This record gives sequence, C-alpha cells and structure tokens, in this order.
Amino acid sequence: MPAPTFDIVAIGNAIVDVLAQADEDFLASVGLTKGAMQLLDEEASTHLYARMGPAREISGGSAANTLAGMAALGARCAFIGQIADDQLGEVFAHDIRANGVAFATPMRPGQPSTARCLILVTPDAQRTMNTFLGASQFLPEQALDRETIASAAILYLEGYLWDPDEPRAAMRAAIDIARRAGRKVAFTLSDSFCISRHRADFRRLIDSGQIDILFANEGELLTLVEGEDFDAAVAEIAAHIPTLVVTRGPHGAIAMVDGVRHAVPAEPITRIVDTTGAGDLFAAGFLAGQIQGRSVADCLHMGAIAAAEIISHYGARPEAKLDELIKARLG
Repeated sequence: MPAPTFDIVAIGNAIVDVLAQADEDFLASVGLTKGAMQLLDEEASTHLYARMGPAREISGGSAANTLAGMAALGARCAFIGQIADDQLGEVFAHDIRANGVAFATPMRPGQPSTARCLILVTPDAQRTMNTFLGASQFLPEQALDRETIASAAILYLEGYLWDPDEPRAAMRAAIDIARRAGRKVAFTLSDSFCISRHRADFRRLIDSGQIDILFANEGELLTLVEGEDFDAAVAEIAAHIPTLVVTRGPHGAIAMVDGVRHAVPAEPITRIVDTTGAGDLFAAGFLAGQIQGRSVADCLHMGAIAAAEIISHYGARPEAKLDELIKARLG
C-alpha cells in the first residue's frame, strides 16, 4: 500500500454559520426549542435571519470544522463538499483553503444557494441550530475525488450528510474506494435526530465492519442502541468497532480501543461562551493524535484540549494556536 498523500479526507456539509446572541424569550417568540437542531427551507431560513440580532458569519460544517482543527495541528487535510456559485460559497471556499485544507469540489450553478446554519446562542452558551442545507444536499458521486480518497490515510464521514440521497450515495461509494485502497474509515454520528432516521443504515455500517473509528456523544450513543445504560451501550457498539470515542460533556470522554477502555476528564475552562463545534474539535484533536502516533490517552487529552478552546469563544473554528496549547499541556 503506497504511503498516503493526505492524512485525512472528509466528506461533509459545506455550511456558513451565522451566529447571533439571543435570550430564551426570543427563542420562544420564534417557536424554537433551546439546544435543538432543526432543518429549514430557504424561505424559513430567510425569515428567521431577518428577525435575528447582529450576527457574524463563520464558515462551518461539522467535518469541515474537524479538518480546520486538524490542519492547525499539522495534519494534511482535504475536504469534499458541495457549495453553490454564490457569495456564501466564495466565503466557504476561501475560509477552508485559508485554513490549509485542500478543497477542489466544483461550485454548483443555480439554485439552491450555499448552505447556512443560523445559530442562536443563549447566555448559558447553549446553541440552537437552524440549518438550511441548500447546495450541500446535492453532492453527487461524480464530484468525488477518487484519487484523493484512495490516497488518504483516513476517510472521515459526517452523519449530518446522510439524509439526502445524492451525498449518501457518494459516501457509500467513498467507503468502497477507501476500503479497496486499504484505508481507515471514520464516522461521526453527528446528532440524535440523524440516528433516529437512519439507525438501521448506521447499524449495518457498524455491524458489518465498514467503520474503523466511530465518534459519538453520550446521548447519540444511547439513541443508537435505543437504551439507557451507558456502559451497556459502550460494550454493545465497541464489540463491532476497533475504536469507539464517546464524549460526555463536563464528564470528559472515553475511548474503547480493541476492547480496552480509556478515559479522560474534561479540560478545565474559566468560561463557556459557545458550545458550537465542541464535538467537531474533539474529533480533530483525537484524530491528529492518532496520525502523530500518540497513545490513546494523549489522543483523548488532545481532543479535550481542542474542545475546550472552541467553547471558549464564538464559532467552531480555532482562534488560539492548538499546537501550542497541546504542547504546553502534553509536551
């Protein structure tokens, strides 16, 4: 097997996040449940945007956020995701390339427009996400860069993108390409609402050995097994996955690697500002540690450090130098 050209290639939603502060009265006035994630059509997205307060635009998308963090830690990264030929598409393309991530997916002409996520952050740092998936739903299999997928050590897939038919077919094809090339496949479950709709698909991928590294938070894992016992859920899924990583918010995170359990506490943080992207950056730190050949404990610590940095400010892209934070903490 030839040496990889990239450490990781990810397929995910190409989204621009629009963040604004909001209180619970505002959420109630627009019929939103705090902390939830919902999908909007373009008309509803435009209406909600008009009612939001002052906002800032930051390129996002779960897998793209993970790559931004990994690139900051020195990993060689490539991203595959669909944008439209419009202003937000230009913003997304510029931002991800400026982060050192290779991105060559052609823009899609016409409608719908580039995806956006309207994120309302309440004073307790909880984020209520309202997503218009736009052009990202129309990533066709022919847009895959097969050579890049085959030459990357890890293929990383975003569960959020499993809903639409075209990208789901593209991701299945990408798994086949990676498998034939002898590469690892990593998958993030993304959100309980995704799991509820696609549990059977996700379980088939897991149970058939198509996934090497699985990322979930505690709630997602319990949704996946339709149970309430965390330890039992870990044991059930870890039996089919070489590496299972589960984040537990303030209770830290665990990893089951080849049947051995490892755990770390959450990193201390003075003030939580915005939890957007915490899971994405945890995955970034963990995978970067794997690529660097670090111990499982170090990989978990790297994930926790990256997640702590991201929740200390608005937006899901790192602002501090992650490599320096990790060096100071772990050496």
